[in-house]
Amino acid sequence: MTATAARVDSRHTPRKRAGNGAAPRDVADDVGLDALAGHAGYAVRRFQIWIFQDFIKTLGEVDIRPTQYSVLTVIGANPGLSQMAVAKRLGIERARLVHLLDSLEQRKLVKRIKSKEDRRSHALHLTAQGETALAKFKRLAAEHERHVEAKIGRENRAQLLRILAGFT
Repeated sequence: MTATAARVDSRHTPRKRAGNGAAPRDVADDVGLDALAGHAGYAVRRFQIWIFQDFIKTLGEVDIRPTQYSVLTVIGANPGLSQMAVAKRLGIERARLVHLLDSLEQRKLVKRIKSKEDRRSHALHLTAQGETALAKFKRLAAEHERHVEAKIGRENRAQLLRILAGFT
């Protein structure tokens, strides 16, 4: 067993408490993970939870969620895109996107314009208010990305993005 594997194993196995009167730790700290410690999916999911929590906290003042930010960013980069194209590109169910766009439209960040080519379709655009808001959201998202870099390191962040590029 390598030193790294030993560290991983020891971090994820049940520990006995030293009866020294130290402050009690969270019970979850004592729960072993067994094979989960070596599962990429489990590690990615835990990191995703941390990422989302930090994103939501960092952008909390503007009340924007990760999916809303993604939708606004794609619309901002591709004015006139159809709802179907946004849903497909971001992997969002159409019904969920409709609900999300309704909320962004109520906040006057997005507008739907009937498509000239297909009357059943809508072209999506940011409103002037949406463009201003997105610029602020991007500044806050950049702050969040600095938190990610502080957590895992600049080189690891760059490598993670290279690895995950095949899934976007």
